[in-house]
Order: sequence, then structure tokens, then C-alpha cells
Amino acid sequence: MELAIFEQVAAVLAVAVAAGALALLLRQPLIVGLLAAGIAVGPELLGIVQDPAEIELLAKIGISLLLFIVGLKLDVRLVARLGPVALATGLGQVVFTSIVGFVIAIGLGFERVPALYIAVALTFSSTIIVVKLLTDKRELDDLHGRIALGFLIVQDIVVVLAMIVITATGDATGDLGSEILGVVGRGLLLILLVIAVGRYLANPVTHLLARSPELLVLAAVAWAVVLAAVSLALGFSQEVGAFLAGMSLASTPYREAISGRLSTLRDFLLVFFFVELGALFEFSTAISQLGAALVLSLFVLIGNPIIVMVIMGVMGYRKKVSFKAGLTVAQISEFSLILVALGVSQGQVGNDVVGLVTAVGLVTISASTYLITNSDAIYERIEPMLRPFERRRPSANPLLADAPHRPQYVVVGLGRFGSTVMDELVESGHEVLGVDFNPRSVHATAWRAPVVYGDAEDPDLPLQLPLHETRWVISTLRRLEPNLHMISSFRHAGPACRIAVAADDDEVAATLDAAGADLVFRPLHEAASPLLAQIHAME
Repeated sequence: MELAIFEQVAAVLAVAVAAGALALLLRQPLIVGLLAAGIAVGPELLGIVQDPAEIELLAKIGISLLLFIVGLKLDVRLVARLGPVALATGLGQVVFTSIVGFVIAIGLGFERVPALYIAVALTFSSTIIVVKLLTDKRELDDLHGRIALGFLIVQDIVVVLAMIVITATGDATGDLGSEILGVVGRGLLLILLVIAVGRYLANPVTHLLARSPELLVLAAVAWAVVLAAVSLALGFSQEVGAFLAGMSLASTPYREAISGRLSTLRDFLLVFFFVELGALFEFSTAISQLGAALVLSLFVLIGNPIIVMVIMGVMGYRKKVSFKAGLTVAQISEFSLILVALGVSQGQVGNDVVGLVTAVGLVTISASTYLITNSDAIYERIEPMLRPFERRRPSANPLLADAPHRPQYVVVGLGRFGSTVMDELVESGHEVLGVDFNPRSVHATAWRAPVVYGDAEDPDLPLQLPLHETRWVISTLRRLEPNLHMISSFRHAGPACRIAVAADDDEVAATLDAAGADLVFRPLHEAASPLLAQIHAME
């Protein structure tokens, strides 16, 4: 029995909830459960969704909101600093994957044109998947997250150009040069529109709309969807338009309020995107091309991260940042499916290529979900193997530009306790520098002292900080390993400052003391003692 659209949506939501709950019970990533739900409701199994286009609209709105929120939180100054590495990694990965992927496809028995389509399809990574995973892990604002977002945008631009080339070569009357010039012109028009809105309209309009929080949110959604539609009309992807819409409002004082109110709606609508991806799966095609799909999937999962790590290592980034950024390209994109579908419409490839790319997409998206989710644990296990991907003295750290020249105290780790320590030192009239691994903390506007990006486990951190007159380096981190790394690196570098580190118990305190800490303090004990003293004084 064929279901009406409303009944389809109801059934899809029910299956998605069941699959998501099962994934959580099995301790699997939620995205894997939603992809499984898409396969289940698709025409191959339950047949609830016969045509994925039925839920495509909701998926597109969810995608637009996701990229809109990312644009809202973007620091334009950081974009300028990360531009070179984003361009180099984005283009380098596209070129490398295209060449090697073409050779592999030829080796698997494909003709040249289908092999070229497969190779190009393997180069594009899913902005939606990556942004969703990094947002869930609260790592989108970390350095590797910002770099990943940059080269994903570069990939989106490349896919637009690839589609233009396909369309022009498939149409005898097409003029490739004119098409590319047209894209450049339309792109400049779109950017000028966003700049004009951000500079002249964003603040006064949001001030007016903020009198009604509901109207402010409605206007934000409308702006995101409208600019996404304008972007599509100009020949770009909806992601580009929604992302630019968010950037145009990033300078307003209401961006955090808008982002917070839209997060739940975004997560709800993105369910349909993952379900739509799963519904495209065809068992018959997957089984017939299982070997080729596995070979190409392994290439995407291993080869793409390696080229990103090589490029970032040459540019001077730490291996941890390079590794975590590299994992974000270990899957192919929904644009890969659109690209090969366009090739079918042009009569250049067959449906077997579409089925193969779809299978590779589902395999790599599922596998990369595990890789990105567990990136820290994976890094700890293979860290010695990653040393060839790092310079002897890594130099790239675009977030250390605003450091004070001669701080007396350096506070590492700006959680609740660390920020309190920094505030107390500032109130006492000392020159203080804060260091944190989270760029959201680095760029917070409420700090009363300069704050820079830094990793306590980076052996070159002492060389990156202005320690000429520093008396104390105070680590409020409560994990043993980062504090041990920090003590070792500072002692090896030889600055004259003393080191104070935090510990939660006597065993950890003894270990840190033996490692060379000048002072080991107990944050929980320090917080409890004044309270107990006041209580005893009132008895």
C-alpha cells in the first residue's frame, strides 16, 4: 500500500527513533543508526519511501540550517589566517585522489570515462557529515575543525566547476570558458550581496526583529533558506548560500541566541538527510560490485587522510592537528552521487557507476563516523607512526598572534577553575597570558587578559610562548598525561619559570612531583577548604 507523504514522514520518524535507540544501546554512533533507518525504509526493504525525493525538501532545509549556524559562528580573521592551508589541502587532496582513484578504477576494469567519473567522485568529502560530527564532539571551533571546514568549502567550489565541465562537454553548444567566467561573476555578485547585508543591514534589522524572539528566529531561517535558494539559482550549492547567510549575521550581537534556538530544529531536519542517504542503497548493485566498493572505500579511508597529513606537515602543523583534520576527508560526499547522476543524464556513464559510488558513500560515511568520533583514542594508539608527517620543529600556529610580550604568569587550561585563577591574577595587577586548546575560549570577548591557542601536549609550546619574564606557568588541567607532557617540554626548553600543576588524588600528585613540578595543587580541595572554614566559623 502506497502511503501519503504525511504518513511516510510519520513512519520514517518512527523507524529513525527505533534505529537510533538501537544504535545507542549497542554503543554505536547515532549517524550509523539513521543510515540504517534509511536503508530500512527504502524500496529495498520496508518500501515506506519509494522515492527519496519525497523527503528531500526537509533534508535540504536541515542542511541549510546546519551550514547557516556554522557561518554564524565563523571568525572572519581566522578564515584569513587559515586560507593558505585550506586551499593547499583542499586542492592537493582533490588532485591526488583524482589521479590515484583513476588508476585504481582502470585496474578494476572500468573504461576511461567511467573511471574518470569514479575518480572525481572520490575526491569530495561530505561537509554535512563532517560538520555534524565535529559539532557533536564540540570540535568544530578547534583548529583542526576550522581547517577542515576551510578545505571542505574549497571542495564544494571544485565540484561546482566539475559539474560545469560535464554539462559543457555534454552539450555541443556549450562554451566552457564562458561558463567558468559566468560562475566567477555570479560568485562575486553573491559575495558582494552578503558583504552589503552584513555591513549595512544586519545590525539594524536584527535589532528591530529582536523585540520578538520568535520573529528573530523565523527571519533567520528565512534568510538562510532564501540565500540557499539564491545560491542554487546562481549555479552554486545550497550549502554555499546558507553558509554565507550565516556569515552575514556573524557580527550581530544576536548570533548566539539565533544559533541556540535553531540547534534543535537543525538536528530534527537533518534526520531526513541521513535517512535519504540510506534510502538510496541498492542491495543488488552492492553485492555485484562488492569487491570494487571495498577497494575504493579503503582508498578513501586511508589515502585521503594521508595526503592531508602530508600537506599540513609540510606547512608546519602539528601531527595531531594534521591527523584529526585528515580524518574528516575519509568519506565521500552527497555531491559525489549528484556528480555521477549528472554523468548518467549526459549519457557518459551507466547506472552501475551510480550504484558503485552509492555503496562507497555508505561504507565510507559509516566508517569515517567511527574514525572521527574516536579520533583521540586512535591518535594515542598510532601516535609514534605519525612522526614522519610532522616537521622536526612545527611552526604553524595561526592563533598565537595576539600574545602579550612579557607575561608574569601563564595559565594553561581555562575551564571554571583556570578562568578564576586568571581573573584573580589580573585583579592583583599582574600581566597574565591564558592558554587553551579550544579556540572558542581563545576568541571569547569576556577575557580580561590575552588568551592564545596552545596544546599542553605540544613539545614546542614553550618555544611558542613569550616566557622572558614569566615567573609561573600554572596548569589547571586535571589529566595526568597532558601535565606530564607539559612538565617535560618546559624543563627541556629551559625557561626560568616555575611550574604548578593540578592533581585530583595523592597518587597523581606524587607522580607529578616526581616528574619535576615545583608545586602540585588540588583544585577540589582548594575549593572546599574556604567553604568548610566558613561553616566551622559559624558553628
